[in-house]
Amino acid sequence: MSQLLITNARPYGEDAVDVLVTDGVVTTIAAGLTAPDGAEVLDARGAVLLPGFVDLHVHLREPGGEESETVETGSRAAALGGFTAIFAMPNTDPVADSDVVVEHVWRRGAEIGLVDVHPVGAVTVGLGGERLAELGTMADSRAGVRMFSDDGRCVNDPLIMRRALEYASVLDVVIAQHAEDHRLTGGAQAHEGAAAARLGLTGWPATAEETIVARDCALAREARARLHVCHISTARTIDVLRTAKAAGVQVSAEVTPHHLLLTDSRLSSYDPVNKVNPPLRTADDTRAMREALAEGVIDVVATDHAPHAAQYKDTEWQAAKPGMLGLQTALSVLIETMVEPGLLDWHGVARVLSERPAEIGRLPDQGRPVAEGEPATFALVDPDAVWTVRGTNLASKAANTPYEGMRLPGTVVATVLRGRITAQDGKVQE
Repeated sequence: MSQLLITNARPYGEDAVDVLVTDGVVTTIAAGLTAPDGAEVLDARGAVLLPGFVDLHVHLREPGGEESETVETGSRAAALGGFTAIFAMPNTDPVADSDVVVEHVWRRGAEIGLVDVHPVGAVTVGLGGERLAELGTMADSRAGVRMFSDDGRCVNDPLIMRRALEYASVLDVVIAQHAEDHRLTGGAQAHEGAAAARLGLTGWPATAEETIVARDCALAREARARLHVCHISTARTIDVLRTAKAAGVQVSAEVTPHHLLLTDSRLSSYDPVNKVNPPLRTADDTRAMREALAEGVIDVVATDHAPHAAQYKDTEWQAAKPGMLGLQTALSVLIETMVEPGLLDWHGVARVLSERPAEIGRLPDQGRPVAEGEPATFALVDPDAVWTVRGTNLASKAANTPYEGMRLPGTVVATVLRGRITAQDGKVQE
């Protein structure tokens, strides 16, 4: 029998209590508990106790892109960021479009053991958009795939998307769409607006996102399937989602931390660290994202953690690959944009970082309440701490953070996965 006593913790920011964990399950929550003989003790020092975070959108790059990230380095970054489950996107080499590849990623995550790694299967073979991958085989594999996406490539063909949603309805899985009509974004390098025009960059129009979301909501309604929209970024997309949800469409959506905080005003430096897909939008879009997240029209925060080795980012803007690190800064950005302005309380943080992501990803043992009889899977947060972001100090193999040198609020004191401490005081617990 293993036991862990967490002392001086504040569930959801409320009064301090002690939490006794036995064999990975919370057995007692009360003030003034005494540690049983042989129990490990973790002094939370008044930290906020939340369910462990779940990220529906992470790039681990393995197999094939290990120069930028691996399952191990990504797992370390996730644990340090308070995450206890992550979904690994399929744009690897080879693509995760078969049971062989998804089982490899799942197996590596289990071997490392710092965070539950759930592979996302490709919707189409090779992400080519022309032929459906073996969704059923991946769903029935040991990896138990419950989310499918072509990630950075939109499933543009409406017939292919319709068939994918029909299969998803039967399999009880979710199709996650990167909403971008490629016919509107050829050569796009930035949000289509004043900043792009001033800088001479080809524009990525907001309608390229909105039209795909509207189409896919209609297809999901017809198929009675679950649709998840990745990294939404425009205010008018929110209007589409609000209408679809009111009509009963089973659609959920995510927003990234960088689309909550950063705008296209940062592009004036031509620094490729700010290049991301979808692009950084306007201040009006950013404001709309925050309001919709607070309202619940946007369901979750997902990082779209996208590490790139230096040779893919330290180049001219046009040649640089899009993407930003996100796992270790997500909580801090959420505190700055949502908690400190009063848009979310700690229950709200748990909703968008833990509970709803676990529901969407069909993870019954993640995102559970902090309560007796529940799994001891937690993130302990010090909301009063302030830290300076340095890419070279992050656990990822890459250092492409847009927050370099910024002082951000909030740190993860410790992460606990089923009663085992995986990260504490900025260090991974091997």
